[in-house]
Order: sequence, then C-alpha cells, then structure tokens
Amino acid sequence: MKFRLSLFWNSNKKHRALILTISAIFIILISGIIFFFSKNNLIGGIAIFILPFPLIYLYLVFANPRLGFISVLYANYFALGLSRYVPAPTGLLVDALCFLTLLSVIFSQFNHKVEWKNANKDFTMFALFWFLMTVLQLVNPETISREAWFYAMRGQALYIVLIVPLTYLVFNRPKDFEAFIMLCAWFTLLAVMKGVMQKHIGVDNWEKQWLNKPGNRSTHILFGQLRVFSFFSDAGTYGGTMGYFGVLFSILGIHETAIRKKLFYYFVAFSSLYAMMISGTRSAIAVPLVGFVIYTILTKKVKIMIFVGGIIFVVFFLLKFTTVGQGNYDIRRMRSAFGEENASLNVRLENRRLFGEYLKNRPFGGGVGSAGNWGMRFTPGTFLANTATDGWYIQLWAEQGIVGLTFYMIMIFYVVLKSSFLIFFRLKKPENIFRAIAFTSGMYGLMVSSYSASSLGQMPNTIIVFVAACIISLMPQWEKEEEDLKKMNEKN
Repeated sequence: MKFRLSLFWNSNKKHRALILTISAIFIILISGIIFFFSKNNLIGGIAIFILPFPLIYLYLVFANPRLGFISVLYANYFALGLSRYVPAPTGLLVDALCFLTLLSVIFSQFNHKVEWKNANKDFTMFALFWFLMTVLQLVNPETISREAWFYAMRGQALYIVLIVPLTYLVFNRPKDFEAFIMLCAWFTLLAVMKGVMQKHIGVDNWEKQWLNKPGNRSTHILFGQLRVFSFFSDAGTYGGTMGYFGVLFSILGIHETAIRKKLFYYFVAFSSLYAMMISGTRSAIAVPLVGFVIYTILTKKVKIMIFVGGIIFVVFFLLKFTTVGQGNYDIRRMRSAFGEENASLNVRLENRRLFGEYLKNRPFGGGVGSAGNWGMRFTPGTFLANTATDGWYIQLWAEQGIVGLTFYMIMIFYVVLKSSFLIFFRLKKPENIFRAIAFTSGMYGLMVSSYSASSLGQMPNTIIVFVAACIISLMPQWEKEEEDLKKMNEKN
C-alpha cells in the first residue's frame, strides 16, 4: 500500500500540485473561520465557510460549459418566484448565468477548439437581427426611460440572442435533448405542486405581501377566488406555460413505448392541464386546443386525427353549449372564455383601438419598456403605461411599432414553420419525429394564446421555446451522423 501511494505521488506531478493547492486552501479557510468566530464575527465566519462553493461552481462551469447551460434552465424556471422571498433582482440571475456560460465557452478555446461554425445558423441570424433592432430602440425619440429599456429588452431579445447560439454550441446532442425533456418534466411537477398548495392550503406570508402590491390583488383574486400563480410572474404566464406542457407531455406519452416513461409523461400532462385550469387564465385554453389540432395535422394519421379531433370537439361542446360542471369555479372560469358577452373582451378591443390611434404615426412604437409592468414602474402616468396591453403581440406593437412587431412575427413563424417542414419532409427516425411534433404543437398553442396573454414573452417560455426549436433544427444532422456511422460499421 505504501509503495502504491509513493508511486502515485511521484508519477503524477499535476495531481500532487492539485492536492497541495487544495490542502493549502482548506487550511487557510479553516484558519479564517476560526479567526472570525473567535472575534464573535458570525457573518464573517459564515461568509468564509460559504466562499468555496461559488468558487468550485465557477471552476466546474469553466471546465464544462454544459453545466452553465443547465444552470440557465434552472434559473429560467425559478428565478422570478425566488424574487418574492429574496429582496434582490433575482431575474438578473438568468442574464448572469447566460453570460457566464458564454464566457466559459470562449475560455474553453484554450483547451480545445470550439466549433463556432455550429452557431452559424438561420435562427442565430434572426435572433441577432432582432436584438439589434431592440438595441436601436435606444435612439427612438419616443423612448422616455433607458432604465425601462434595460429591463424590458432582456425578455424581448437578450435571452434569445444568447440562448440560441449557446444551444448550438454546448447543448446540441441527443442526450442533451433527453435531459432537457426530463428537466422540463420535473420543473413542471414542482410548479404544479406549488400551485396546488396555493389553491388548497393557501398562499404563504411572502406571497401575501406580493398580492398586496398595487395591481396584483385585483388581477389575482376575482370574486373571492385566487388565480393560482405558483412561482411564476403571474397567473397568466402560469396558465399558458402549464397548457404548453400539458400538450407536450400528452403527445410524448402517446408515442412513448416504454411503459414507465409513458405513465410518467401522462401524469405530468394531466397535472399540467389541471394546473392550467386552476390558474383561472381563460386565454390559456387556446394552448391545448390549438396544440392538439396542430398535432393531428403533423402526425398525418387519420386515426389520430379522428380520436384527438373528437376529444377536442367534446371539450369545446361541453364548455360552449352546456352547463356541465358549472358549480365548479375553475370550470366556470374556463367556460367564460367562450361567452359571447364578455366585458373584459370589450375593454381589450377598445384598448387596441386606442393603441391603433396612438401608433398611427409611430412606426417604431413608443420605446421598449414603455408599456406593461415596466411602463407602470418607470414611466407612470404615460398613455402606454396606463393602457393595458393584454397580450404579448400588442405589447410589442406598442413598444416597437408595426416595424418591430412585423419582424418578430416573421421570426416566430419562421421558427415553427421550419420545425413543421422538418417533421413533414426531413426527419425519418420515429423518436425524433414525435418529440419534434410535441414541442412544435405546444409552440403553436403558445403563439395563439399570446394574442391575449404574455405567455410567449415571459420566463420560462421564451428560453424553452427557442432551445426546443434549435434542437429540432439539429435533428436532421443527428440522423445523418447516425446513418454515416452505421454505414462505416457495416464496411468494417
């Protein structure tokens, strides 16, 4: 034993240097903790104790940028909810992790060649041009607050221009897609669990404080009933997101062959659709309705079209033409989305007429951050801040004008239409096809619902949609590589 340790110690200078360095750091940290505690400085001692963990994390991210990318996915899902408990702008955590991951990719060039050409894709070009258009909004003469621009442009363009090339560079293999699906599943179950707790147990003290802020109570407590928001920015985003994952995991469950995984997907799907219902978000019902219709088209299978189409018809018929379940508030709330007389719809139509008048001579809009929540925070009292947008596209129209809205719609339609084209004509492997169909169907649903909600422009949907679209665009390349490898093995 002694001989083996001696051999290891003498034969590996790198390991020896690493062991000595770690030992020295450990001794210094222990000495620092003892020193601060001896001076009754508890905070200093705890700070010294915690210090190694972020340093270790930074080391691991720079050693493997994929860890940074996965960290972005975590922050994307939980950062806004965390802000209710931590008095800090936790949403900026997503920005920091995106830049950290990009920095780790750049520095990894010193260890191995980074294939930057992998990021040279059409989606990257669209994202870059959209980001530049958003940056140019700084010189829009209608822009009042540059600070509002900084906060608003992140969700509109920054996350897209960062996450698209990062997906192509570090999260671009089939095993990454598998990990992405499972992360989405577990994240969703946590969101459902939190929502169910709010519905049946009640909100906690921090959430009560959030509800007491101006605007939150009036939009989240209707007729004495809570619109569940889980750890999302609001109930509308929660409902749309849960609808998206309801579509996604329903389709994955239908086509999965492994029984355990099939049952798991179905459980996530039904849980998501229940969470969508208790969110009280009427526009969210468009996500599963549209998503499943698109699914029947993309599958090109008559039996599935008839079966799924039948279910959609029954759900629509029950909500539109009957009073089944009318005693349940959540069902009653969903049914009101199909009502002919809808006071809130009339208000929305009037607001859109007002926007049309205001923007008639403003082709570039009133400036990024001038409408919605950021407008109320940074430029209160202005027309755009005081007039509810009630929809992602309306907000883009108000802030970036018809020019910005047109380009954004071209970009998002290009994303879903390319995914549809690949499903119809390029993909051959069944596993890739049904996964691509699942994500694409959900995307169509989010697109439609975003006419009257902000689902597509909020965390976590923006990042999830573009990561999924990038991965789908890589599937033909995966299949070609797999086919080439198969031919090579056959020759050998």
